[in-house]
Amino acid sequence: MERDIVLVFHNQGLRSYIEVDLCPQCPRLNDKGCCGYYSPVFYPTDLAYIILNRPGLVDHIFSLPHLTILDASVTVNSLVDDDGYRCQFHSRQTGCLLPMMLRESVCRHFVCPGIGWWEEESLSHWKLFFDQLAEYEIAVNNRISGELKRRGLTLRVPELRPTFYRELMPLFKKETEAKPGFFSLCPDREKVVLRRRLSFGKDWCL
Repeated sequence: MERDIVLVFHNQGLRSYIEVDLCPQCPRLNDKGCCGYYSPVFYPTDLAYIILNRPGLVDHIFSLPHLTILDASVTVNSLVDDDGYRCQFHSRQTGCLLPMMLRESVCRHFVCPGIGWWEEESLSHWKLFFDQLAEYEIAVNNRISGELKRRGLTLRVPELRPTFYRELMPLFKKETEAKPGFFSLCPDREKVVLRRRLSFGKDWCL
């Protein structure tokens, strides 16, 4: 079966993302999609953005079960669900419970290999953009994490978290004030339609 798939690329700097209209009718047919194979990890840039835009969500994240908490990141581990796993933010009815801008980077950038937009020559500018964005985000998170660690702050100790957040915000502002040149590589928004052959169930690769 072939169908047209609509992708919308959003250049929002550090919070850039890709919308895919296929997701609500995920070919995996298991009400979990890619979310059943990945546990979201929130890094300092994610936490800073959430604090600025929906601060209560940070406390909610840390109240969830089955977390892996490191010095400067928190992983919300998926829960056992039927014959697989389910992301704690994934609803059978509506998909991800988080608005796109509040999701971490993998959840904002991931597109199924069966769509493979990065193979299209006409979209090479977006491939370069997202490749550079991934490197940039890692570098910013590493610098912020290193400085917070130098100050003796860690997410592992609940009593230190308020200070961690307070110290995080000026570091985040300082690191992101100057915008990297590649942010201007792409328009704010670009919509494309790709024709792809679909397979279903486990035949649709993630």
